[in-house]
Amino acid sequence: MAEAQSGEERSGRTRTPGSARTDVPPGDRGATRIADRVVAKIAAQAAREALAALPPDAVPPHATVVVHHGRARVRVSLELPYPSDIGGQCATVRDRVASRVHGLAGMDVPEVAVEIERLHLAPPHGAAPGKAQGRTR
Repeated sequence: MAEAQSGEERSGRTRTPGSARTDVPPGDRGATRIADRVVAKIAAQAAREALAALPPDAVPPHATVVVHHGRARVRVSLELPYPSDIGGQCATVRDRVASRVHGLAGMDVPEVAVEIERLHLAPPHGAAPGKAQGRTR
């Protein structure tokens, strides 16, 4: 009968006498590093997802990120319609950004700063978009 070959014998590697095969724990094998700009793109996309609708002429949300020891501090800049619940929208953006960065990049997010760059006035109800509003001469 033929003896079964070990994986090392099939691959051509030989074990030196007296050496025992040791498995390296997963945490000691190496690390995956995710670039700050990738985390920033995840955060910007999450901010876009969190907002129901952007004003037509609004610039899409932009994010900057600082990653240190597996923790990401995020700053999101966005434009919002006015009047609206600004505080509620900011809270929604914070929650969505923190959960998406944690879920996709595996990083803790202790801080999400939301910066409102610009407020877009909504046209009065019934007014045609682009038409002058108020009194004109």
